[in-house]
Amino acid sequence: MTRIGVVGAGKMGISHLSILGAHPDVEIAGVCDQSGYVLSVLGKYSGFPTYSTVDEMIESAQLDAVVLATPTRSHAPLVRQCAEAGLHVFCEKPFTTEASESLALAELFRERGLVGQVGYHNRFVAAFQEVKSILDAGLLGRVTHVLAESYGPVVLKPQGSTWRTQKSEGGGALYDYAAHPLNLLNWYFGDVTRSAGSVLGQVFSRQTDDEVYSNLWFGDGTTAHLSVNWSDESQRKMTTKFTIWGTGGRLNADRQEVQLYLRAGAPTGSGYQEGWNVRYTTELSEPVEFYLRGEEYSAQLDAWVRRIGEGAVAGENDFASAAATDVAIQALLRPEGAGDDAAALAPVNGAAAPRWWARWRRRKAIR
Repeated sequence: MTRIGVVGAGKMGISHLSILGAHPDVEIAGVCDQSGYVLSVLGKYSGFPTYSTVDEMIESAQLDAVVLATPTRSHAPLVRQCAEAGLHVFCEKPFTTEASESLALAELFRERGLVGQVGYHNRFVAAFQEVKSILDAGLLGRVTHVLAESYGPVVLKPQGSTWRTQKSEGGGALYDYAAHPLNLLNWYFGDVTRSAGSVLGQVFSRQTDDEVYSNLWFGDGTTAHLSVNWSDESQRKMTTKFTIWGTGGRLNADRQEVQLYLRAGAPTGSGYQEGWNVRYTTELSEPVEFYLRGEEYSAQLDAWVRRIGEGAVAGENDFASAAATDVAIQALLRPEGAGDDAAALAPVNGAAAPRWWARWRRRKAIR
């Protein structure tokens, strides 16, 4: 049984608390939040021990691991505090607001044998996992270009001041929305080696970006266009989709289905044939212990709990892979021409990338 504490009882914190509260191998040992009202309600109706400070929870709750569902700006110091206490961590995305800090924390967790994971749930969506299998099997041949999109109705009018409206706190469409397709691009094609023509525009927000557009290059020569807008009221909720062109055909994918067109003479396999093929998430998904909002949210937490039990420091969405996404985010924030090569992307804010980063990049390039 893994004793877990949850820090932050907002939307994602409550979601994680519900899923982990039903997990057969987890005991909720504490919930921490700054709101006394929220803690009183949780304590009364759930029976979970509640704490008003992280220090108090770590000192009293005899934890094995912590879930962090707090504003992005707080991630780095809280992850470091948990590492100092010997605790495994599941952290909401993005990992941190500084790529150099993400690299340092990934190294710290690796050195101490702690299991870290970041909540990029799309890697646990069956349709996006199928895209990864199709690419790894070479069915699309040499990939030439990718269109990665995310749209949703988050900011539809000028808003008051919250952490999400402040860039310094990790707010904005780049951190909150674009991080998702960037993480999938990293998974599919490796590190971003160059970005150009990046646009971080405002629709309704005054201090943060509402739309993000950029052209990206990867180590194997693949190019991508990123298109993100969280002020799109034509969408009922967040929609992430990929269009991938290759010498073997074309692929369209979102969380609902994968559409794959294979040219005559293209490689076939895994049940795919020439012409159009369609597979649905419902037929690709594995059942989960507790369903809430989608199988992927339970599957990602179950994977983290299993890794803790196995002592598996490396795994899907581990801190090293999340750091790669933070490096990509940092690339879009650089002035035009300042990040034109891979060497310029990894060390940011004056911090040198650790030696393991170069080894990890080479290992990912080989796959």
